[in-house]
Amino acid sequence: MTTSDHVRLEVDGGVAVVTMAKPPHNLLNGEFLESLMTAFESAADAGGRAILLRSDMKHFSAGADTDGFGGGDDGPSSSRVQSAAETLNRLEGVGLPTIASVHGLALGGGFEVALACDFIICGASARLGLVETTLGLIPLLGGVQRVVQRAGTARGKEIAIFGRRHDPELLEKWGVVNLVVADEELKNASLSWARQLATGPTVAYGQVKKLAALAANDGVHAADLQQEEMAEPVWASDDLQTGLTAFAESGPGSAIFSGS
Repeated sequence: MTTSDHVRLEVDGGVAVVTMAKPPHNLLNGEFLESLMTAFESAADAGGRAILLRSDMKHFSAGADTDGFGGGDDGPSSSRVQSAAETLNRLEGVGLPTIASVHGLALGGGFEVALACDFIICGASARLGLVETTLGLIPLLGGVQRVVQRAGTARGKEIAIFGRRHDPELLEKWGVVNLVVADEELKNASLSWARQLATGPTVAYGQVKKLAALAANDGVHAADLQQEEMAEPVWASDDLQTGLTAFAESGPGSAIFSGS
């Protein structure tokens, strides 16, 4: 299934694989981001229970195509940049668990797209960074907020202000990246995580995402106040009934879901 000339959506079992394929380096513009969002929002209807975002190009994404945001001689249009930022918020808010599988460069807006996913898995030779300050800009799609959320204020400012390209092992230590593997293992490792998520309790995962976002944005107390309400769809889910049945049949200590 193809959502645009530059974005493909294919379902592998329960994994919705979204592939970026915009030559030469997956440079982002408003149209491309909207195609990504369409693929993410179509994943569940296509049978996906988890989303794996990957690239078919040499790099994951080398950054933003500023011309593509419609700025002309005066630079990117503020309205179109805002629209792109809202698209990333929508991407982050998709109910399915999401993984970014990163190889090559993930710079500027490309890094911000990865940060909008729940998990980031990198090949060892990948390089990631918010490099906008090297041009006198700031990250415009939410990158500052998201690295601060993952790594804390001091490290987040370091990443965004110095504008360096970071190796993934360092970002793993800082809590920005979840896993670093050898380049040749990236595809299998990413699919393994995605398949485990796809066989798990999707409804519960979606509510965990909402609670985590609420805690990060509004604090633990705000999440505590919403937890009981957010648990209601979990109690009513088929996933819970599957888990309880498996538990009753196999007893404590069993693997409830096949991906566990």
